[in-house]
Amino acid sequence: MARHRTSRQLSVRRLITVLVSALVTAALMIGYLMADIYDVLPGVLTLRQVHHATIADPQHPLAGGTVAADLGDDKPIDAAAAKKIIDEFGSSEGVGNAFSLAITAADGIIVAQHEASTARQPASTMKTLTAFAAASTLDMSSTLDTKTYLVQAADGGKTVVLQGGGDMLLSAGESDPDHINGRAGLGTLAAQTVQALKDRGITRIRLLYDDTLFGSDRTPAHINQNNAEHRYYTAISTMAVDGGRQWGELTKPSDPDDSSQYPTLSTQTAADAAATFAKRLTERGITVESGPSAGKAPEGMSAIASVSSAPLSEVMAFMLRHSDNTLAQLFGRLTDLKRGGSGAANSIAGDVKAVEETLKEQGIDTNGLVMADCSGLSPGSKLTVKTLVQIQARNLTAGSATAAAEGLSIPGLVGTARNRIVAGRDDGLYRVKTGSLDQVTSLTGNVSRRGGGVLAFAVIVNDPENYWSAVQAVNDMAAKLVEL
Repeated sequence: MARHRTSRQLSVRRLITVLVSALVTAALMIGYLMADIYDVLPGVLTLRQVHHATIADPQHPLAGGTVAADLGDDKPIDAAAAKKIIDEFGSSEGVGNAFSLAITAADGIIVAQHEASTARQPASTMKTLTAFAAASTLDMSSTLDTKTYLVQAADGGKTVVLQGGGDMLLSAGESDPDHINGRAGLGTLAAQTVQALKDRGITRIRLLYDDTLFGSDRTPAHINQNNAEHRYYTAISTMAVDGGRQWGELTKPSDPDDSSQYPTLSTQTAADAAATFAKRLTERGITVESGPSAGKAPEGMSAIASVSSAPLSEVMAFMLRHSDNTLAQLFGRLTDLKRGGSGAANSIAGDVKAVEETLKEQGIDTNGLVMADCSGLSPGSKLTVKTLVQIQARNLTAGSATAAAEGLSIPGLVGTARNRIVAGRDDGLYRVKTGSLDQVTSLTGNVSRRGGGVLAFAVIVNDPENYWSAVQAVNDMAAKLVEL
């Protein structure tokens, strides 16, 4: 009996303990909730009015608007401070006497300059002229298409014609939506072509390639003087794989858009692309009985397959940021063809004339301009920093030529200027184009000033006393502009 009473007493004690614990827990919870509601303790509950954050409507992409719309671009530039920067540059080690420099406000009016009207060899800053002219002329949202056609002969033979449209950044494999170089792939084009052939019961073909769009005049005279080992220019073509780069002696980057190395370039880019296409067809079960051989696509016939490059705006950014000489000439050719030919259609002379005429029509000062090509690689080109700086001032309010502004290199971040001018807090405040030849260092671009407002600038140094010291002087000068 005693054991039974003890057991009952223990059970009652446990029950009381559980009830007391539950009541204490509930009290604590209620107390915390009340403290949260009255903001005594932290939490999500409150009796105060909550102000919900509002998110502005997303901005529309630039399509004819201004690049510097809200930068306070009317803030005046201290002309004396700008002149001091130029004077300090002129006395810098290695620069010498053959230099021109101009600094303008956003309206293009020069506030300080040194020999701004003297024509000098510009090197790759010439590409900014071609880019501006092309972006002012072409539909920059359009693409360069590579197509295939099927021709069935009376003797029963079947011929596939591969036709190039100017895409020199084709991939040898599948189309790559994540990169500019390789956006359109010959492997993808082959897969589409094979499907069209098999739908017709065709497994054996002859192969032709049509590279006729750009005529025969594709290489500027004397360009090879600055094209050592054929690494910096190859003739413009209607199709090429990876710009014609041959990676035998160098390691190909994992990023297709990395053009920091300069392997030798193929001299038969269209034929190479056609040979790659033939391999892709064979891998997919098509027998190529003959070819690839040069030929002509049929007129008035629909293509059986097609792949498209990145939009021209992205191709232009690739050209500017990597200073691709061949693509610069290609944009000159596309500009001339779009304009209907400048008296010498499908020629280097026609390309440069198309650029020059477009600049004049757009109100750019072209006094002293001599274009030996559209890239600045060929010897003999000359221009003034007044021309360069007017292009950059127009880039600040780019209008229809937005792509020429958005494609510029960003010091500290991307392009040939990635390791130029600045590092750290000024990253992203500059948009520039570099220029480099044996006896030329040049730089042009626009700057978002740290205190508000924007400016444009251009500098060309010819025959510097010490080349690398002059390059550093250009960097130091440009780094000061953000303070104006």
